[in-house]
Amino acid sequence: MFDTRPDREAEVALVGRSNVGKSTLMREITGHTFDTGGKPGVTREPNHFDWTAEDFVVTDLPGFGFMSGVDEDRREQIKTDIVRYLEEYADNVLVGILVVDGKSVIDIIDRHSGPDEIPYDVEMYHFLRELDIPTVVAVNKMDKVDDRDERLNELCDRLGLLPPWKQWQETIAPITAKKGRIDPLNEAVRDHLHEQGRDDLFKFF
Repeated sequence: MFDTRPDREAEVALVGRSNVGKSTLMREITGHTFDTGGKPGVTREPNHFDWTAEDFVVTDLPGFGFMSGVDEDRREQIKTDIVRYLEEYADNVLVGILVVDGKSVIDIIDRHSGPDEIPYDVEMYHFLRELDIPTVVAVNKMDKVDDRDERLNELCDRLGLLPPWKQWQETIAPITAKKGRIDPLNEAVRDHLHEQGRDDLFKFF
């Protein structure tokens, strides 16, 4: 189990597959650089970022799913640790941000959908919801997507949300973290913070 978490009450947690841009997004949110690798699975431990005077932490959890050069047992262990972490701190996590790659997410979900298999992204989305963690799906790398609305509608469909996506703007946030275009995510996060009476944290988003 990850034991690096600073002693902070409120938390926003980023989860998602390897190589979807979580660390880049973390850098955009916090203004600080973290190790981002060209290879999937560079982040093996959570990256936490907290502010001295604030009782608040942003956490970038390791990527789950395929990682080159990582054997299956280790992958499963990382996934188990992520699940345990979220269960342990569910009451502290004000918003869970599930980061997906807008260009490949539908293909990946469809490839892993079957009678005995639930795709990781879909599973993680529903798991966060089961823990009563308000969840935003940050659909990253949207600059590489041509049929934007269609793609986002398809994603809603896979997550069990009735399209069109535009009625789910507190849940579906199309972004391009690398270019600093994360306003839809910030707005969605603020919606959830506001509902929990935490407007004081708006300055971070």
